[in-house]
Amino acid sequence: MKNNINKINTNTENTTVVLNQRNINYGIASGLDLTRPYLYTPELAYDLIFKLKFFMAEMFGLLFVLFSTFYIFAVPEALTRPEHLKVMFNNAVKRSIDILGAVVGLILALPFMIILPILIKLDSPGPIFYTQLRVGVNRRKNDRRYHQKVGIASEQRDRDRRRENYHGKPFDVIKFRTMVSDAEKKSGPVWATKNDPRITRLGSFMRKTRLDEIPQFINILKGDMSLVGPRPERPNFVKDLSTKVDDYTSRLDVKPGLTGLAQIENGYDSSIASVARKVKYDLQYIKNWTIFYDIKIILKTFVVVFTGKGAC
Repeated sequence: MKNNINKINTNTENTTVVLNQRNINYGIASGLDLTRPYLYTPELAYDLIFKLKFFMAEMFGLLFVLFSTFYIFAVPEALTRPEHLKVMFNNAVKRSIDILGAVVGLILALPFMIILPILIKLDSPGPIFYTQLRVGVNRRKNDRRYHQKVGIASEQRDRDRRRENYHGKPFDVIKFRTMVSDAEKKSGPVWATKNDPRITRLGSFMRKTRLDEIPQFINILKGDMSLVGPRPERPNFVKDLSTKVDDYTSRLDVKPGLTGLAQIENGYDSSIASVARKVKYDLQYIKNWTIFYDIKIILKTFVVVFTGKGAC
C-alpha cells in the first residue's frame, strides 16, 4: 500500500502545470466589440433571420387585418362585382364625353347664342327661352318604400317624396322658344304637327336645323341629360304612353339625350304609331350601346341638322 501511494504522488508531481500570474482589472462594459469573430456564429445569424421573419409575418398579418376590415366595411358592393365595375366605368366614360361635348358645343354655338335671342325677340313677342318639365332617367328600379311583412306589403313612409309617379327623375329642359307665347294655354299639352300654326316663322327654321336645342347643353352639364339618348318626354305623355306602348318605360333606364337613334331615324313624335317606332329604336340603342355607337349617332345628327330631316 505504501508503495502505491508513493507512486501516485510521483505521478501527481510530474503532471502539475504552473500558470503565470495575470493581473485582472475590473470595470464597466461600455459596448460590444463587433470585430470579435465569435459574434458571427451561425447560431446568431440564424436567430437574427428568424426574428426578422417573425417581425415581417406580424406586419403582414396586421396589414391583412386592416385591409380586410376596410374592404368589408368601406368598399361598396358594386366594386366587388366585375359587371358592376364595367357599368361604372362605362358611365364614367360617357359622362366625361358628355361634359367635354357640352363645353365644346357651347363654345361653337356661342354666335348663335348671341344672334338667336335677338331674332326671337324681333320675330314674336314672348320670352327667349322656354322651359318645360320633362322626365329623365329612372334611378329607382325597385320601390324601396315597401317591404314584405308577414306576407303583406306595408307602407314604410307616411309621405311619398314624389307625389306623382313620373317613372323617372323630373327636370326642366331648356330650349329656345319656337312657338307663340302660351301656345298650349287653350289646347293643353299636345304634340306639334306639320305646319303647326303655333310655330313661329323663325321657330320653324330652328326646329328644322335643331338650333332650338342648343340651350340643352346646359342640361347636359347639370347631369339631367346626355349627348346621346332617348328623347325626354313630358310627364303627362309618359304616364299615358306607358299604358299604350309596350316597354315604353324601359327607355327611361338611361339618361335622355340631346340627340339619339330614334330622333335621327324617326323625327319628332306625331302619333302613337311613331312613338312605338321610336321606342324600338331607343331599346335598340340601349341594348347595343358603345362609345363608338354614340359617335356614329352624333355624326348622323350633323346630317339631320343640315338637311332638316324629321323636323316639323
